[in-house]
Amino acid sequence: MDVNGSKLVEFRILGFPGPASLQYIFFLLLMTTYLITLLSNSVIITITLRERHLHTPMYYYLRNLSFLEICYVSVTVPKILSTITPHGRSISLYGCMTQFLAFFSLGSTECLLFAIMAYDRYLAICKPLHYTRLMRPTMCHVLSLCAFIGGFLTTSPQIVLLFRLPFCGSDINHFFCDAPPLLQLCCGDTSLINLMDFFNASFVIVTSLMVTLVSYVYIITTILKIPTTTGRRRTFSTCFSHLIVVSIYYSTITFMYVRPRLSSSFSLNRVVGVFYTVITPIFNPLIYCLRNKEVIGAIKKHMLKQNSRQELQKTQIIKRNWNILFLGDSATFLVSSQYKDQSSGLSDQPRP
Repeated sequence: MDVNGSKLVEFRILGFPGPASLQYIFFLLLMTTYLITLLSNSVIITITLRERHLHTPMYYYLRNLSFLEICYVSVTVPKILSTITPHGRSISLYGCMTQFLAFFSLGSTECLLFAIMAYDRYLAICKPLHYTRLMRPTMCHVLSLCAFIGGFLTTSPQIVLLFRLPFCGSDINHFFCDAPPLLQLCCGDTSLINLMDFFNASFVIVTSLMVTLVSYVYIITTILKIPTTTGRRRTFSTCFSHLIVVSIYYSTITFMYVRPRLSSSFSLNRVVGVFYTVITPIFNPLIYCLRNKEVIGAIKKHMLKQNSRQELQKTQIIKRNWNILFLGDSATFLVSSQYKDQSSGLSDQPRP
């Protein structure tokens, strides 16, 4: 890993293009999007944990997805925001590789989790009598753990190979340590890592996508057999949000990574990269909340509880203040009465 005969210890992320005023606009938009993503996903995690009627496999996986989205954006967005300043653009070699590993591990985990969520909907709609037996809490934990382990294992080989390659430059023409700009900086043979990257990405995306598509073929077939329109609409509404999120996510990552030859047009790659790293995570909780009446009802219930609790606290504070004032006035009245009685008693005594 040498640059002009010296060992490469850090990279420089070029970040946002354009003048400083435009970069600050990007900064504000990205910061707002990041905070909304953290807030909305945290609300979903909190609501699904606090409400007992949401302790089901579907909301367990939704909670895992929200946790993944928080980690996913936190791996890249803080560093992207720091590239506004010249000093914040540098990133160490190990920091870059750590970001690369975490980013792609979480992305692969999210693909596998989408497949598990589709399989969960398949069991709930097509096998309702066996659903509680097949999707026990233990099975939910095992499937989620397998998704995390699978995401890590499919990314680790690329990191090992990338560490062994020499770099001929240090300027990353992107917002973060993504695979295409890093491979452009390598001056060694990148054919093996390109092939492995394509193979692993294809394996994760195609496998999870096939599980999702097959599950939805069976789901749609089962829904069409329901005799009433209301029943079909109600059943399909339980998986429509998941279908929208999956369509957006798979279309972007397929364009980015499932290509035998990486495009040299980094402007388009950066636009798509920002879309699936920043925009998609904010869509997921909004889509799930807007399309899910149970989640909306739980959020409203929680807000009403908070408001009633605050009103009760205010009422108690007002009562306490009134009691203090009343007791204070009573004590003052008693003291003044005793003083008057004592004064009158002294005045009534005969003078010598």
